[in-house]
Amino acid sequence: MISNYIKKILDARVYDLAEQTPLDKAPLLSRRFDNNILLKREDLQPIFSFKVRGAYNKMVLLGDEQLSKGVVTASAGNHAQGVALAAEKLKAKAIIVMPKTTPLIKVDAVRARGAQVLLWGDTYDEAAAYADQLVKEKGMVYVHPYDDPDVIAGQGTIAVEILRQYTGDIHAIFVPVGGGGLLAGIAAYVKYLRPDIKVIGVEPEDAACLQAAMKAGRRVKLDEVGIFADGVAVAQIGKEPFSVIQERVDEVICVDSDEICAAIKDIFEDTRSIAEPAGALALAGLKKYVDQSGCRAQTLVAIDSGANSNFDSLRYISEQTEIGEKREAILGVTIAETPGSFCAFCKALGEWNITEFNYRYDDHSSARIFAGVQVGAGSHDRVNLVADLQRQGYPVEDMTDNEMAKLHARHMVGGRAPVEDEVVYQFEFPERPGALLTFLSQLGQRWNISMFHYRNHGAAYGRVLVGLQVPIDQRKDVGKFLKGLNYRFKEESENPAYKLFLKSL
Repeated sequence: MISNYIKKILDARVYDLAEQTPLDKAPLLSRRFDNNILLKREDLQPIFSFKVRGAYNKMVLLGDEQLSKGVVTASAGNHAQGVALAAEKLKAKAIIVMPKTTPLIKVDAVRARGAQVLLWGDTYDEAAAYADQLVKEKGMVYVHPYDDPDVIAGQGTIAVEILRQYTGDIHAIFVPVGGGGLLAGIAAYVKYLRPDIKVIGVEPEDAACLQAAMKAGRRVKLDEVGIFADGVAVAQIGKEPFSVIQERVDEVICVDSDEICAAIKDIFEDTRSIAEPAGALALAGLKKYVDQSGCRAQTLVAIDSGANSNFDSLRYISEQTEIGEKREAILGVTIAETPGSFCAFCKALGEWNITEFNYRYDDHSSARIFAGVQVGAGSHDRVNLVADLQRQGYPVEDMTDNEMAKLHARHMVGGRAPVEDEVVYQFEFPERPGALLTFLSQLGQRWNISMFHYRNHGAAYGRVLVGLQVPIDQRKDVGKFLKGLNYRFKEESENPAYKLFLKSL
């Protein structure tokens, strides 16, 4: 089977539209990690993503009769643009089904290529189901984003370029994973020609469908996937890609959103380009690999797979970057509510630099402060900082890895309201015009809303922290009611950030 892929990759017709992208050295990263780090710049493609390769290769290989019927696909972004551009080139009709949550910038980019856009459902799965229905009704050809041999072969041309562009020893190539088409294409070619090179897949911790499949020895479907790295937010690895990946991929690394944000900053500092979260995924995995393995003086390649970021997401990315680099500690500290206590706390920090300080008077005895402190890379400095403050008598809660603290509490520090029977939940709901009003309407008026903080960081889902006044004898009822709303939610009543800064004493 693999030999068949080699022929398909070498015969792939991608260069009518795709560019041979550069393999650029990242000098700052290379010096910092004591390795020769190279970035494969797929963000420089005409649609700012590698997806044009697979989409065009699939479509150009269709016969005239099939093309005349038109093509259809479901996508929330980069694959949609690839299909639209290929259809424009081949003068074929294209219908792209996109979730209603798709940012307008991506919808407009697809329409600008002449494709017809249909907005359907809140998720990719709902859009894909409607696209399947169109295939049956209209007899159109479905262009799958990853589960198709011709699409996989198109993506595999990236590996051909890498091995031509760098003929020396390569220790490992790091590849982002969503449905697995890109990883399968690269692994098939690299392992056939250069089996000594490690091929490593990288996926987000909250969308780790490949890691789950590798552990189970079969494809599994995740109940939920995170949507920060929307380009790889896939619940189940593709059937065809998985058959290749099982044989040819050395390992899978998972990274969190903070590590992805840090990698976006790294790419910017070396290239002055802004990768999308999925585009920086491979570099985040490369950095984690170096940290865990201790490899030095090796050549490492990361696929910079795309740059279709929403501008609105940049604020959130910037906030998380220092945490992702382990260069900022987020602490909840109790200090005395006396004149000069803040000054004393600053003296206790010594040479540690404060990056954020949130405080409001609460009561006359003690004060709870939300503090950001700059630390060295890694967790060692953070541990020493916490221990140092505790030795000086300060009660400290390390909240660096606390999502609620980073997303909500840091913006809400301001004293405690005298609220009884409060329970706290964090929700995600599909982000589109009127979504907040719809959410509030569905939340109903049975229990009083005692706290509310809404945040959208430029993704397809808005995030809300809600406090409800629910008597103890009604706690079971509220759980059942919230499940009926069909929004993802998590109770945060025991979260340290809530207890320190928001809960009534």
